[in-house]
Formats: sequence, structure tokens, C-alpha cells
Amino acid sequence: MNGCGLRALRGAMEGIAASILCTCDAEGQPNVSMISQVHWVDDRHVALSWQFFNKTRANLLATGKACVELFDPVTHARHRLHLDHVETRTEGPLFEMMKARLAGIASHHGLEGVFRLLGADIFRVVGIEQLTPAARLAVQDRPPLLSAVRSCIDDLARCRDFDELADAVLDGVVRHLHIPHVILLMAEGDGRLFAIGSRGYAASGVGAEILPGEGVIGVAAREGVPIRIGHLSADYRYGAALGAAARQAGLLAVEPCGVPFPGLGDPHSQVAVPILSAGRVLGVLFCESPEIMRFDHEDEDALMLLAGYLGALATLPGEDDPRSAGTPGHLPVERAGLVHVRHFPRDDSVFLENDYLIKGVAGAILWRLLRQNAETGRTEFSTRELRLDRTLKLPDHAENLDARLVLLRRRLEERGACLRIEKTGRGRFRLVAHCAIALQDMDDASAPAC
Repeated sequence: MNGCGLRALRGAMEGIAASILCTCDAEGQPNVSMISQVHWVDDRHVALSWQFFNKTRANLLATGKACVELFDPVTHARHRLHLDHVETRTEGPLFEMMKARLAGIASHHGLEGVFRLLGADIFRVVGIEQLTPAARLAVQDRPPLLSAVRSCIDDLARCRDFDELADAVLDGVVRHLHIPHVILLMAEGDGRLFAIGSRGYAASGVGAEILPGEGVIGVAAREGVPIRIGHLSADYRYGAALGAAARQAGLLAVEPCGVPFPGLGDPHSQVAVPILSAGRVLGVLFCESPEIMRFDHEDEDALMLLAGYLGALATLPGEDDPRSAGTPGHLPVERAGLVHVRHFPRDDSVFLENDYLIKGVAGAILWRLLRQNAETGRTEFSTRELRLDRTLKLPDHAENLDARLVLLRRRLEERGACLRIEKTGRGRFRLVAHCAIALQDMDDASAPAC
């Protein structure tokens, strides 16, 4: 292998220009194919997309050797990689990353339904040849990303709680990384994700839900790896935009239960990176752009570094205020009126009258607070007692509790609800109402289809 490291060639693996793949059969007869995707795995391995090249496949199985020619569309340099086949993967994180990118490439070329990933062929790179040197240098049209990430981390280091962390990471992506459209989502135990904040959209989308495996966000969370697409495929669009179009066409008569996802109407690039802690996915940081191929490997690295730091800070143990959290008293009422709060046990969804508010763990928390107030008159609560309350069915690693409280508080504010949650100290908060509350615990048979 020559002095040019494999990592330095990642710019030629973005799928902007097709690569040339050459294999030989057992008798030495060569076969040349155009391949849509060379995927950087690590400093010694790449993966090629196995689609429908029958002759190429037969040659690989016969000899286990190949070479692929890369073209960097920015520098115009050409390199040839000499490869030894290691294995083929048909599932898992790497396969899902390549599947998402191939779907985007296929969509860009009008070949959706034609390009289909059958497997990810992993190769060891045993040699690199430079065929033509760089004709021009890559022009850096943005601030150095390492410096930008450092500025983001400096902002995070000054935060005192998860509420401030959420705002700091969103503001940092916009201010320092110059990505104007970003959403922060946190994970539930069942794999669903809920948006707790965003930047760059007309509506914040706080409380919007992404199902397991849905779009680049759901796949990134399920597999615990970054998913990046430079040409967006219909397979990775979100249901909110499709649902809105269906309602406009008269195919759907009513709004669905939930909060619309605040994505761009016509994005062309998306990247979703998991927020990890001790191998667990706490959430996803998601960015998108109307520009084609807006995000590259360097952007992905920067966002992964930022998400990793957020994951470490989000799981630091908090300290509760030592004062008693059991202060009794009637729920403060600031104006007249009666609102019925309905709770559906099936998914812990909570409605104010007939309007959806929230569900999942955040919904269970709100219902617990309201019931405790109705039974004992309490208005002051602590995160410690929530962690110890087995009825909430929090996971043993309840690091996301603070995030769920942030989601609940922001959703109440976003909804303009008659309830609100106020922080009163470290690990302490107060429940406040603008109206009288009547609680209704509904049975599953009457639950709406959320």
C-alpha cells in the first residue's frame, strides 16, 4: 500500500461519480462493471454494494479478488484499490447504511425499484495505486470542522441541566457547524423517538414521533450507526409530508393523532447520528438540507463527535435538592374554566379534552403528577421520586428521565396548555394549572388510533 492512506480517499466514495470495478474469473478472463457505491469501513477495509452483477459475483466467489477505480470529483485524482474479499453481510448496521445511500442514489437517477442492495461485500484493501495526481486542491468553503466542534463542546460544558444541553446542541449545530435545519430526538424504551427541540422550521415539532426503523432517524437509532443520504429516496421520507398531501387530495378526512414531523418539504440531503452512552442509544441528532450532497464524511464525523459528548453529559448523575418534595396544597388555578384530562393506559397517551397532548413515558409522568395532586394536593415533585416509582416502568438505566421531563414541559408550552411545569431547583419542579382539572382514566376500548 502506498503512502496515500485510505481515509484520505473518502471524498471519492461519496457516490457523486460511479466507480469502476474489475474482477477476473478462474481462467483470468477480466470483467469490468460500473458500481454505484464504494463505502469506507475503516482504514483497511471498504465495502462494495452487491446489486445484480451476476458475472462479477461469480468471479468474486471464484477468486476472492477485485480492484476498483475511484475518482475524486473535487480534486480530479484517480486511485485504484486492490482488494481481497473478506465476507458478505446481508443485514446489520453496515448493510443498513449502504442500503439507505443506495436508495438515495437510485432515486436521484430515477432507478427506484431497480437498484436493490442484496448484500454488502467487505474487502481488505491490500494496495492503493495513484493513477493520476490531484489536478486541483480541494477548496475549504467552511470553517474547519474540528474548531467548530470545539466551539460546540465549549457551549455544552457550560450547561447546568439537560434543558440547557438540548438548546446548546441545537444552537451549536446552527451557529458553529452552519447547518440551519436540525432536530434533536430522544428514545423511548420501545424504540420510538420523540422530538424535544429543533431549529430552522416554522413549527418546532416538539413531541413529533418517529417509529422504530422509520427513515434515516429510525434506522440510525435501531442500528446505532450514522445514516447519511445525499440524494433523498422516497423510502426515507417521513409520513407527515405524505399524510399532508393525502389530506389535501381528500384521501384522509381527519388529522392523525400526534404531532406533525417538522421536516423540510423537499429535502435532498439528510444525516442522522445516534446519541450513544455505554452502548445504548439515547436519541438521535438529525440534520437535513435542500442541497444535494450537502453532508460528507467530515460532517458525519463532526456530528458523531458532538452527539457522543452530548450522550456522555446527558447520563451524568444529577443531584436532587435536599429539601422535601412533598409540599401539599391545591393545584394553583390562575383563571376560571374546567378542562377534562383524559388518559389512555394502552400507550399512556394524554388528551386535553379531545386534543392530543403527549404519550409514552412523558404521558405516564404527567398522569402520575395529576393523580398525586388530586389525591394528596401535592404540587412539588422531584426527579428522584420518579426514578424510584416502579409504576412508571422506567428502564433500570433511567438516564433519559430528564429528557422526558424536558419533552413534557416543552410540549405543554408548545401546545399552549392549561398546565405547565416549572423548575424550582436541581431535580425539583412544580405543577401549575391555569384552570380547574378533571381527570378521566379511559379504557383501552375507547382509545384513539394513535
